[in-house]
Amino acid sequence: MSRHRRRSDIIIAAVFLVSIIGMVLIIAGGWSPLDGEAGVGLSPNRVGLIEVFGPIYNAQGWVDEIDDYRENSKIKAIVIRFDSPGGAVAASQELYEAMKRARLEKPVIASMGNVAASGAYYAALGADSIVANPGTTTGSIGVIMELMMMDELLSKLGLESEVVKSGEFKDAGSPTRPITMEERRYFQSYIDDAYAEFVDVVEQERGLDSLKVVEIADGRVFTGTQALEHGLVDILGDQYLATHLAAQMAGIEGEPSIVRPYRKTKLDLVDILLGQVVSGVENTIHGQGFFQYMWKAEFTR
Repeated sequence: MSRHRRRSDIIIAAVFLVSIIGMVLIIAGGWSPLDGEAGVGLSPNRVGLIEVFGPIYNAQGWVDEIDDYRENSKIKAIVIRFDSPGGAVAASQELYEAMKRARLEKPVIASMGNVAASGAYYAALGADSIVANPGTTTGSIGVIMELMMMDELLSKLGLESEVVKSGEFKDAGSPTRPITMEERRYFQSYIDDAYAEFVDVVEQERGLDSLKVVEIADGRVFTGTQALEHGLVDILGDQYLATHLAAQMAGIEGEPSIVRPYRKTKLDLVDILLGQVVSGVENTIHGQGFFQYMWKAEFTR
């Protein structure tokens, strides 16, 4: 075998080995070359994009991303892309507060996709400006709590529940017995308070008259076009428009570079095969007995 042939074989083997090591690092370490600031280079025209997709039950990940972009001097503006029916009351409020903190230091734009309703709309109020597609489903200003009552089913099965509690309302909303009138009034007072908080934020952030807000804050949803007519959003447009609006507000000249947060990529067999099932069950569990800023209807068009 010639020296030239041996050298070629060595080079091929080395390239192959490096490729294998790289793949192992990607899988084992969870690194993805598409995450973070890949492809941005040294461009100063950076707009951070954060995607809030799905129900909002734990906002901490999104909050951390917003805070990271707020503190990053290389990120000149932030776009929050919503495609969510809302979620838990406190989680929606935390996301709203994080956006408010960020807008004190740099432009923050909310971009609404298919759905940005209830808690997602609440959170979007923390932006400098809200951009919705004409066909976006938004609004749904209100609070909801759902309880699944199983006492009749348990009775048919010959099962019953015995509860020892420290106070009258400790097991309020238990699915194993009918809800009492006192418990209904108790839950309603909580919902009324959370609803008032929602209405106050809409009034404050949108500059709307309180009577106007109460008139439309009955849980109904609006298209983006209707929301614009009611003063709930600022501009009709897509994510491209939202990104360029953010860049313009930040004084960026030319085409902005879009930066997404680094996310660890986990290749988990259960997630791959049963991801949708696990997610569905988790959302059902989260929704049971929660006070939620949530739009409950589901449809596509």
